[in-house]
Amino acid sequence: MFSHISRRLRLPAVTAVALGATMALAGPVGLAHAVPNDTPEPSSASARTTESTATAQAKAATTAWAAGTRSYLVIATPGDTSAVRTAIANNGGSVFASYDAIGVVVAHSASAGFAATMRTVSGVQQVGATRTSDVPADAYNPALPANPTQSPTTLTESNRWDMTQIKADQAWAVTTGSPTVKVGVLDTGVDDQHQDIAPNFNAADSVSCAYGKPDTRAGAWRDIDTHGTHVAGTIAAAKNGKGVIGVAPGVKISSVRIAEQPSGLFYAENTICGFVWAGDHGFKVTNNSYYTDPWQFNCPDNVDQAAIIEGVRRAQAYAEGKGSLQVAAAGNSNYDLANKTTDSESPNDSTPVTRTITNACIDIPTELPGVVTVAAMGNGNVKASYSNFGNGVIDVAAPGGDGSYGVYSTLPGGKYGNKNGTSMASPHVAGVAALLASANPTFTPADLRDRLTSQAGDTACPSDSRCTGTTAKNGFFGDGQVDALKAVGGSTPPPGAYFENLADVAIADNATVESPITVSGRTGNAPATLKVGVDIKHTYIGDLKVDLVAPDGTVYTLHNRTGSGTDNIVQTYTVNASAEVANGVWKLRVNDNAAQDVGKIDAWNLTF
Repeated sequence: MFSHISRRLRLPAVTAVALGATMALAGPVGLAHAVPNDTPEPSSASARTTESTATAQAKAATTAWAAGTRSYLVIATPGDTSAVRTAIANNGGSVFASYDAIGVVVAHSASAGFAATMRTVSGVQQVGATRTSDVPADAYNPALPANPTQSPTTLTESNRWDMTQIKADQAWAVTTGSPTVKVGVLDTGVDDQHQDIAPNFNAADSVSCAYGKPDTRAGAWRDIDTHGTHVAGTIAAAKNGKGVIGVAPGVKISSVRIAEQPSGLFYAENTICGFVWAGDHGFKVTNNSYYTDPWQFNCPDNVDQAAIIEGVRRAQAYAEGKGSLQVAAAGNSNYDLANKTTDSESPNDSTPVTRTITNACIDIPTELPGVVTVAAMGNGNVKASYSNFGNGVIDVAAPGGDGSYGVYSTLPGGKYGNKNGTSMASPHVAGVAALLASANPTFTPADLRDRLTSQAGDTACPSDSRCTGTTAKNGFFGDGQVDALKAVGGSTPPPGAYFENLADVAIADNATVESPITVSGRTGNAPATLKVGVDIKHTYIGDLKVDLVAPDGTVYTLHNRTGSGTDNIVQTYTVNASAEVANGVWKLRVNDNAAQDVGKIDAWNLTF
């Protein structure tokens, strides 16, 4: 069932680029899992010595590592868990971390009967093992991740296909986002010294949550792979003239490393720590491009997995209650999440077995209530071949790359490279959510969710029987592809102020084509500052003449055979159309004046 890809990190391929040279990257065995045929010092601003009460308690109670030690979630009533913690110590366990606000205690024990005994303790609601392998010794004395040597780059910023597809490049002309908006990257860590990340990195709120409790040492947040750094660049790489630009290059990035060493796995206690940290540290948005190990799907009829569901659910609800929206990748197995049948991937920390499952079994965190579930698209309005789907499960879609069209972003050590996956789609949505939060500081997570879906561009099902639903909402794309330009419009624009045509119109050699937009509901004439957004994909724009044709036939030239061999016209023009009646059929007319190069009108819009 999962033959296409097998992983918790939700991407299938990577290519790194440094100083213009291309090289293949092979990650650690526990992290790479790439499809075979697919191609830092910390800020010294804070001494970072302050510990939470829960962390101090956990350290005091933690015993030395011993073979056979397993980790458990002990679920109780939120509030004071002191009685439960005492019971853990009295029944062969030790408290590793305690999250009293949500009633979750992370306990370690080498006793095979620990979980069964604790389930009989008064005040204990659930107990579940979070792994089927031993807790690593690194949990008790974690090694700091490496601080990679940085390579300067000669690469300059350009408009990449994924950013133009969601109109991020047009959004930057309005705003790049607010530095008061903090986005948490819950992942393998982030290279905070990278030239495109350092300007926006927030060390004060970065942490490692590997093993299930906060490690606030400087540098504990760094990348143990390449995945988290790539994700961070897509969200908020600085607009500084070099390398790449993130969707929201003016917001702040915080790293919350939840991947463990050396396995690279993301266990439930790590995710719980990450979500509680996000809520307590004012993250407006978090990105979650992983699933919670070791179970691809957690089923409520299994006592261990039921506790995992409840523990992570409480942590997510806590973060949301503190004002944080969680965005998560849907997964890369080309699997229908609305019609689950089998899981052959789990448990991935010991020996996977094939088991029968139902829709009651959920992918965590992406299927938790309140989490925005993101599917991946390729270049154009197409589903990425690997992306999971599901009518009623997928909320929105975004570029994740597919085949030769990868998502290009930052890699540790000052490098850059391509990756494909829903891991790459999710940070595009997190970036758009950060732009929304920048333009609307009072928005709640519910407001952000609503605006992400209502502003998304409707994307119809292809000729594929697996895609069910309507053009407005279906199993492949949810409510559609997110739109960064609409996100920065501030409050809801007046009805009818924005008109768009997303239908593709092929541009043949030596031919003239038109794409219409019908404007209605306006009064009087068009404004003197009519905005005309143009997205034309063409391999030689020097061939093209592009005109806006008003309803009365008046022609306004936007582009007249300039740019020579440059690819694509992705630009917003301002036209003095005050002499034209607003209502009626406006047309974008494109005339190709030569042979050999062709293209299409991908989309265009009018803003009154």
